[in-house]
Amino acid sequence: MTDTSRSILIIGGSGFLSGTIATVAQTRGHRVWALTRGQRPLPRGVTPLHADRRDPAAWRRAVLGQDQHWDLVVDCIAYEPEDARQDIETFDGRASHLVLISTDFVYATENRTIPISEDAACVVSGYGGKKRQCEELFAQHRGGTMSWTILRPTHIYGPGSLLGCLPLHSRDAHLLERIAGEAPLVLVGGGYFLQQPIFARDIAEICLAIPDAPGAAGGIFNVAGPDTVESRHYYQIIASVLGTELTLLETSASEYLRAHPDHAPFLAHRVFDRSRLAEANLPLPSTPLADGLREQVQWLLHAE
Repeated sequence: MTDTSRSILIIGGSGFLSGTIATVAQTRGHRVWALTRGQRPLPRGVTPLHADRRDPAAWRRAVLGQDQHWDLVVDCIAYEPEDARQDIETFDGRASHLVLISTDFVYATENRTIPISEDAACVVSGYGGKKRQCEELFAQHRGGTMSWTILRPTHIYGPGSLLGCLPLHSRDAHLLERIAGEAPLVLVGGGYFLQQPIFARDIAEICLAIPDAPGAAGGIFNVAGPDTVESRHYYQIIASVLGTELTLLETSASEYLRAHPDHAPFLAHRVFDRSRLAEANLPLPSTPLADGLREQVQWLLHAE
């Protein structure tokens, strides 16, 4: 990546991923703004813009009041199609490039072939379906001056977030306490589903490299880490960091899905083809899962 300082706006810059992107951008010498509701602190040095995107007038005032053209905008919180329309209407002409953080939940869970490519079948409803609608609105946008790129991350982990990648222990606030106390964890399906977790800072590095990668414009990219493991191995790494034994129990995936059909994306193999990232000369995520989880565990222990 070039060392040239850029103007970067993070939408949702006080959250886990967005805060990570803002922090990494600052360490690279970029000028960073964050558009948030102002309910949580921002990383030091980030210029705050306060507005709720559900209030279009306040949103436009916050953006237009800066009289600023951004080199890069990263939207980490676009969940509804209206959010994508808002991005296009607001930033076309006011930003050179916009990155939309989507999700691997856009992929259909039935008849998956792994590794999953960006051309695989997508869902049309639920959380993933709405994210897919956001993607389609960008794909249909023609004739503007703003380039766009869509990233589809799998399970994101790292300092700033809770641990846990699988029901019944997903983003579990008591996970370290349970494991340290050698209490058994109950994993749906026994934790045999394959995962490819992605360290948050690796996503930040990709975002910051996008303006220098012409092949990224108009592209959709899987964003997954270098290690493919069974979900249970994720928890075993955490136990190893804590220096304790892990006891795992299994509960039926089919019974759980009958009660929680919207959780189907968690209970499928999540292994992805990353070749398009390489073809576009974007950084391949490289943080080993064991190293990233060790850093996150230490962060959580310190935070407590």
